[in-house]
Amino acid sequence: MLNLSVLLEDSAHRHPDRDAVVLGDVRLDYRTVNARANQVANLLVARGIRPGDKVALSCPNLPDFPAVYYGILKAGAVVVPLNVLLKGREIAYHLDDSDARAYLCFEGTSELPMGSEGWAGFNQAGSCETFFIITATPEADSPIDGAETLGAALTGQPATFDTALTGPTDTAVILYTSGTTGQPKGAELSHANLLFNALTCNRQFGAAEHEVHLITLPLFHSFGSTVQMNAGFAVGATLVLLPRFDAAKAVALLQSEKVTFFAGVPTMYWGLLGALTDDVDVDLIAANLRIAVSGGASLPVEIIRQFKDRFHVQILEGYGLSETSPLATFADRHRAPRPGSIGVPIWGVECQLVDKDWNVVKGTDAVGEIAIRGHNVMKGYYNRPTATAEVMRDGWFRTGDLARRDEDGFYYIVDRAKDMIIRGGFNVYPREIEEVLMTHPDVSLAAVVGVPHDTHGEEVKAFVIREPGAEVSAQELLSWGKEQMAAYKYPRVVEFVSTLPMTSTGKILKRELAVG
Repeated sequence: MLNLSVLLEDSAHRHPDRDAVVLGDVRLDYRTVNARANQVANLLVARGIRPGDKVALSCPNLPDFPAVYYGILKAGAVVVPLNVLLKGREIAYHLDDSDARAYLCFEGTSELPMGSEGWAGFNQAGSCETFFIITATPEADSPIDGAETLGAALTGQPATFDTALTGPTDTAVILYTSGTTGQPKGAELSHANLLFNALTCNRQFGAAEHEVHLITLPLFHSFGSTVQMNAGFAVGATLVLLPRFDAAKAVALLQSEKVTFFAGVPTMYWGLLGALTDDVDVDLIAANLRIAVSGGASLPVEIIRQFKDRFHVQILEGYGLSETSPLATFADRHRAPRPGSIGVPIWGVECQLVDKDWNVVKGTDAVGEIAIRGHNVMKGYYNRPTATAEVMRDGWFRTGDLARRDEDGFYYIVDRAKDMIIRGGFNVYPREIEEVLMTHPDVSLAAVVGVPHDTHGEEVKAFVIREPGAEVSAQELLSWGKEQMAAYKYPRVVEFVSTLPMTSTGKILKRELAVG
């Protein structure tokens, strides 16, 4: 037996009275979180969920997330975490594509009306049979007529549960990602994939006797769920949750909660430095902060320098993908830092550079596509054997990212996977946005690229050719896109053009658009 939920169960046994999750005034110990997860497992089984069934979860960084996440695993089911910014149409796609049989969704707030969007997606989906609303308080009534609250459904459920027997290669989580073409694909990650990656995080970064993580990365994303939640629970860490990144609030929590471990994307580090006002006790933060890690995009050297000057901690940069659980390479905290490098392969993982025909690219600083093999590589894309075969061979997974390797084995990204945009740490795939834009009756053709942005790193820009005679304005198209797509996806800039630069075969030259 190997079930990822052992990370919670073991720490609940060893540290039952230690705070497991903290959010504002709410502090839940390991005993309580484990009991709540057991109730969730009992509820799912009572509603007909069986080992191997898929259960979707839409929830921001709240105490309910780990309880539901591990409860699904305890039942032997597969967790399908969904981005909380998805719209109803997008939710329906993910529910159908994953064959989800149940869906648990946060009720939402004025800033994030997730409940209504989740209900809309559930109603549009075909295979999903059961819907629960996660409310801010367990006793609250459902905000949607006809929907059942999780709190009410858990009433009377036992706080003990015999965890289902699952094998190391059984699927534990399906994480949705996209290539640069087509719809999002679900990367199947096994219990062994995720367990090894979490334990390797602690081997990579070490662990204090009582680690305290500040979690501003979304837990539905592989970075937050593996590097902080799973790795943290493996060592009985306390997870301090921040549902939405706010630099001033994050700095206050670093100080008040005596945080030892922080992980973020580059824009978060930029925000933290900008929030250091005169009333912040930087020395107190520095006295406790042990590890700072970054991923998602390359960190500017100046931010690395400023952060080390203020907090006396070297930010460690790394690289990975949803398909690799996610850690694949990382800076070694015991070796001199190399700004701009994504580090070396983590324990148990191999990397090599290959050409388009899978031939190994040799030579110092020669450029090739990163290929990865090890305990972290996914089983494949759910129900997509052709897409899986395109990126996997003999245990190797090719990432689509081009890199070079120096004489000491450190890797450096030189180009991202084709045209992917990274906006505020979120991956945005132009093809998906283009397909949505072209459903607008006044849009004839669209090309989406990333353009530089001071705080988000990149912004989404759409070049649009109107239908003949159409007069839709840029603002009208932006407003329409906001209704159709998640907040991190829809274009913030629209430029109307009469033609688009293309190759002789009709492929749009996006590089010319991005620099033009």
